[in-house]
Formats: sequence, C-alpha cells, structure tokens
Amino acid sequence: MPINAPAVLLHATGMSVMTYGYLHLPDMVANIRMAEMKGGHFQFLTIQGLCLAWITMVLSLGCDLMPTSKALRKAKRTILMVALPVSIVISTVYWSLLLFMPHMILMADPDATTPTSSTRVPEPERIPLDVDLALHAAPAIAMFIDFYFLEPKYVGSAVRKGALGLNGIAGIWYSWWVEHCASYNGFFPYPFLTENPFHIRVLIYIAATSFAALSFMVLNAAHP
Repeated sequence: MPINAPAVLLHATGMSVMTYGYLHLPDMVANIRMAEMKGGHFQFLTIQGLCLAWITMVLSLGCDLMPTSKALRKAKRTILMVALPVSIVISTVYWSLLLFMPHMILMADPDATTPTSSTRVPEPERIPLDVDLALHAAPAIAMFIDFYFLEPKYVGSAVRKGALGLNGIAGIWYSWWVEHCASYNGFFPYPFLTENPFHIRVLIYIAATSFAALSFMVLNAAHP
C-alpha cells in the first residue's frame, strides 16, 4: 500500500510544531518558577491537551508509515476521540478570553502590588506569539484537518463512548488534578478558577466537559 505523502507532511509538521511549543515553554510564569510548583506545566489543561494531540500525531504518522497496522489505527482513533474535543475547548476558551478578558486567562505576578493611588492592575504575562500559536492553535487545527480529510467519521457506540465516556473521564481527571495542585500551590493556573469559589468551579468543570462532548458529537455529525 503506497504511503500518503500529504498525510505524512501534515502529521510530521503538526508533531514538530507542537514539540517546538513545548520546548519553548517558559521556566517561569508570573514570576513563579514552574519547577517549584505542584504539577509544574502539567497543571495547565493546555499542556495536557498538547500531549494528547502530540501522541495523536505520532500515532497518525505511524499509521501513515504502516497503514496495515490495525493496532496503531485503533489506538489513534481512540485517543483522537478525546484529543480533538479537548483541543477545541482549549482553543475556544483561550482565544476568547485572551481577546476579551485576558486577565481571566493569563496569570499575573501574585506578589505584585498596585499603588493605592492607581487603578491599574498588574499586567498579565504573555508568551511569544509563535509559541502561543503552537500551544493554543496548532493542536486543534492539525487534528481538525486530520479528522475531516483523512479519517472516517465515528459510528454507532463509538460516538457515545467518545462523547460521554472518554470525555467524561478526561473532565473528571482534570478537575481532580487541578484542584489537587491548587491545594498545594495556593492558587490555580487559570485566574478564572482562582477567583471563583468551589461550587462555581464545579460548574465550570461540568460546562467545559459538556462542551467537549458536544463538540465531538457536532464535529462527527458534520463529517461528510
């Protein structure tokens, strides 16, 4: 069976761009050294989503080079059911808040103080645009193209398992993990979590998980 060159190019490029983004993560965020925080960079949903997307690209590349491998194909399509909707949630929430309420998505120095005579608040920290795009846009774009142009749609029970089962598990996992890390760090990686009480955060987790499940079902239903 001949190798699909455009597919190899997409998956190799996607994997390389995501690797670039990860390797250029800042050692410090909001004047805090990541290595000293519980969870480090992995307390961010962005990084967990990036890892899922990267694994999807690696498995996809393996499928391109070994198209007869049923094990690789099954593993790729299973992870894609979680990685794609999670990347959609990350991109949608991140870019929406970055454009309209950046102080709710970007961490500011928690030790920074504002003079009493000033109404200005500490500026949240930004990362370089190329790294920003590699982390918050490339995963969703790469997997969207992969799903719509290189993969068949999911059918039958796979839709229910992916939308409700796998995304539900992913939502519960991250909700527990970010709460666990915050219990040590004293704050959350995202200000919109830090500034809300527990019951509101629970609603946010439920909404994000539901959005991921709905995204998967809509994208799959719209698949030609």
